[in-house]
Amino acid sequence: MVHFGTTYDDTRQKTIDAINEKAHEAFPQLTLREAYTSHIVMKRLAKRGISKDTPVDALLKMHGEGVRTVAVQPSYVIDGIEMERLRQDVEKVRPFFDSIWVSTPLLYSVEDAEKVCQVLVNRHPADSRKHEHVLFIGHGTEGPATALYSQLDYMLRANGHANYHVSTIEGYPTQETTVAQIKAMKGRKVTLVPLLFVAGDHANNDIAVEWKEALEKQGFTVEVSLEGLGEVPEIQDLYIKKIKQR
Repeated sequence: MVHFGTTYDDTRQKTIDAINEKAHEAFPQLTLREAYTSHIVMKRLAKRGISKDTPVDALLKMHGEGVRTVAVQPSYVIDGIEMERLRQDVEKVRPFFDSIWVSTPLLYSVEDAEKVCQVLVNRHPADSRKHEHVLFIGHGTEGPATALYSQLDYMLRANGHANYHVSTIEGYPTQETTVAQIKAMKGRKVTLVPLLFVAGDHANNDIAVEWKEALEKQGFTVEVSLEGLGEVPEIQDLYIKKIKQR
C-alpha cells in the first residue's frame, strides 16, 4: 500500500491506517507493507522518531524476505505526478521480482468517476431548494490528469446534482470559476469538503481557513467537513476492489 503520507496523526489513523487494515483483512494470507512517497512528510515524521519506507525501500525489503510477487496499490486520487514517480520506482526494482504490478488510483476510468460521484452525494446531502451547495476541493496538478476534476464536476451535474461542485487548490477548475457558478445559481450556504485521501495540511489550512474565509467574504454561509476520502468506507472498498480485480 503506497500513500503520499501525512504528519497529522488523527487523519492518518482514520485513512491510511484504516485502509491498510482493510487490505490486510481482505488478503489475510498475504504479506502487507506500506510506503510513503512524500519526502517532506517522511522528514518531518523522522524528527518525531517515526520511520516510513519509500516504495523502493519497502520493495527491496520484501525481496530480501523472499517475496517474488507484488501488487502495488496507491491511495492516490488521480493519475498524476505521484503516480508517474511510483511507476518509475517500480521499474527500478522490477528485475528483482517474478511479477510486480501497479494498480490504478481512485479516479482512473469513467466507471470509477461514476461510483465516486454517487458515494460523495450520498455522504454529503444538500438541499438545493434551500440554496445549499457542496464544494469538493482537490489538490490539482499541472499535467493532463487535472481534467479528471472537470470530468467529476460535469458528471455531478449530468446526474442531476447541479448544486454539487468540484474545484482545486492548484489546478482547474479554480476557486474563481466554481464560485461564479454557485453565485449564478444564487447559492447561499456552501459546505467545503476535501477531495483528498487524507484531511491533512491542505484540508486544515488551505480549505478550512483560506477557502472558508474567501467564500465568507463573498457573502456565503460556509461550513467545512474535515473528512478525508480515505475515511469513507465505500471509498476504501473501491481501492480494495482494484486489488481484487487484478
